[in-house]
Amino acid sequence: MTSNDLGDFLRAHRARLRPDDVGLASYGARRVAGLRREEVAVLAGMNSDYYARLEQGRERSPSPQILESLSSALRMDDQAREHLFRLAGTAPEGERPQPRESVSTALRQLLDGYPNAAAFVLNPATDFLAANSLADALFSPFGQMDNMARMTFLNPAARTFFAQWGRAAEAVVAGLRHATGLEPQYPRLHDLVASLTEESEEFAALWSSHAVHDKTRDAKDLLHPDVGPIALTYQTFDVRGAPGQQLVIYHAEPSSPSGQALSLLGSLHATHRRQSGTEQ
Repeated sequence: MTSNDLGDFLRAHRARLRPDDVGLASYGARRVAGLRREEVAVLAGMNSDYYARLEQGRERSPSPQILESLSSALRMDDQAREHLFRLAGTAPEGERPQPRESVSTALRQLLDGYPNAAAFVLNPATDFLAANSLADALFSPFGQMDNMARMTFLNPAARTFFAQWGRAAEAVVAGLRHATGLEPQYPRLHDLVASLTEESEEFAALWSSHAVHDKTRDAKDLLHPDVGPIALTYQTFDVRGAPGQQLVIYHAEPSSPSGQALSLLGSLHATHRRQSGTEQ
């Protein structure tokens, strides 16, 4: 984290756009990627010195009108726009409590009610708070199922497990960036980002891109050592009554090869657990 997240976010979005992307003529040699500060100011209808102060962190309280103009000028999507407002402290926070770290008995029972899907609960820092047996089986190549972001960037198994590791890594970082806007006072999230930035150059590079999104549905192509390739779709749901918690469900098309592989994986895992219990 830096003390000028708002300025860094604006600068990153400015760097992604070229003059022809926004209908401006290009002139002169460009020493940096993307638009110049003066060009953003023109597009947003504001004084260029004021915009420079925003990027430099010398102006930290832009009005909602200014933020609307900037999000439009920088072609931000809805999630990036929401994050911009939160960084500026103008999005309504209310009395949002700290994320809850314990999972209710009812939610644990719900996880077990998905016998054909891998279901688990994450906090905003992507710590696993609870998981059903099929999720345990699915993530077994990692050895320890503790934190999705750390597993993705620091566990060697991730490079094989995620068939498209780069895409998975980008999604994890963009989700964490979105979470920092929703939970700006959550120490666990800040600690995670700080440690990963030090431990992984790839994480640090992706974090500095300031990409932000919070996907609720997407595809996952996995390669499990016990059953081979599995094509899944995941769904993410906010848990009402438990601030910050998300229920994530990985499922396959019924009767598809991936569905059969997921079912086989569950059977193998159950057999292994029974044998381990017998040995004990």
